[in-house]
Amino acid sequence: MRLAPLESLLNRNVAASSAARGLCQRLAEKVLAVHVDGTPLSVYFKSHGEHMTLHTDHEGTPDATLSGTPLSLMRLAGPAPEAALRGGAVHIEGDAEVAQTFSELLKAAQPDLEEELSRVVGNVARGALGFARRAHDTLLQNVAEYLQEEGRDVPNRTEAEEFLHGVDRLRDDVDRLEARLKLVESRNTQ
Repeated sequence: MRLAPLESLLNRNVAASSAARGLCQRLAEKVLAVHVDGTPLSVYFKSHGEHMTLHTDHEGTPDATLSGTPLSLMRLAGPAPEAALRGGAVHIEGDAEVAQTFSELLKAAQPDLEEELSRVVGNVARGALGFARRAHDTLLQNVAEYLQEEGRDVPNRTEAEEFLHGVDRLRDDVDRLEARLKLVESRNTQ
């Protein structure tokens, strides 16, 4: 199973930060496992030099593994992650330097929660606006169809065009009649 939304967010932030890109390149082909104690859940962070992938399974042995309770792992994202490590709440196995570099990478690529929230709200608003437009158009079409076909309160397009064509024809006939009357009147006055 891939963690696509989180992976996409991480890669977007890696691409936006020169420090994160440099750390990602240093970690090329390295894997960090984060295991949540008391659960079967492990997340594997793998650097491919230019981008990261996140998986819940991994073939082989990771270069470094962090394990701890959910709360202790969340403390790693806080202002003093070293306290969780020194207190023994989080355990590191494997290459500690790789774990440290991954920590620096994740810190450099940390998302701006306000920006991400605005992106989500923007997407929701665009979707709602699109839905409202489609609903409006459908409502107008349905009301027009009802008034034309069911209630017969409004003429349909064909009937309206025939009426307008008849008005045009009548106007032309009246213009011709007026011209004839002027001609007859001019003959009578002579």
